[in-house]
Amino acid sequence: MTIFLGNTMTRAKVQHSSKPKIGIELIIFGKRSQEDLPGVLTEVSEAGYAGVEAGNLLSIKPEKELKELLGSRKLAVAGVHVGYRELTETERLASHLAYLKTMGGHYLICSGVAEGQGLERYDRAAETFNRAGERCRKEGVTFCYHNHAWEFEAINGVKGIHRLAEKTDPALVKFNIDVYWVHVGGERPAEFVRRYRNRGGYFHFKDGKKGSFAELGRGEVDLVGSKDAALEVGADWIIAEQDRTDLPTLESITISRDYLRKLGL
Repeated sequence: MTIFLGNTMTRAKVQHSSKPKIGIELIIFGKRSQEDLPGVLTEVSEAGYAGVEAGNLLSIKPEKELKELLGSRKLAVAGVHVGYRELTETERLASHLAYLKTMGGHYLICSGVAEGQGLERYDRAAETFNRAGERCRKEGVTFCYHNHAWEFEAINGVKGIHRLAEKTDPALVKFNIDVYWVHVGGERPAEFVRRYRNRGGYFHFKDGKKGSFAELGRGEVDLVGSKDAALEVGADWIIAEQDRTDLPTLESITISRDYLRKLGL
């Protein structure tokens, strides 16, 4: 496999002992997750996923019932996904960490950066991420930043995503690399994954083209290359994410799961 050390590439034969676990982001179910969580989790299980990512599900169901719903369907909590503001509120951050510890999850994912203009908003966000990452590490949780496409827009010649990488401690702040948004942002997903191999471990696999989403394998994103790179850097979870679909959800998520199986996942 290919190993990157800084900007230097060397060759080494490294074998990862296990395949990544395959989960799904519940965003595809929309409000159904709030209104019919048992039904949603049943579909996730029937489609063959091992875990779920969502917001704090204890806001929907009490702990005992949630554990029963997940356990009976052999599903794990892969991670909890929150907004930037929730990292700045001590009590809300603590509640998410408690949720992960209670449910056996190990990833706190954040989308978004500080308000403001230019690179300054990324610099302020980096300070917040480093603090949150330190808090997470103490609790046995990995903090990940989830990219979209807008972080790839250059500001005075510098892309926001690379600024975040420069200003954050890789021991504290990992990336939840969303390969679709890397693609839409104008970079090659596999190259991005390898560039930030010390930030990898938790991935979103999404497909489609700019302005639209599709089931995995039905878009233009290089998912094969992304898979190869993700395996090289030791992916723990690969999460299928599709913001919306025109198909019945069970059909949609099954198509994506079957495609990942074809990739050997």
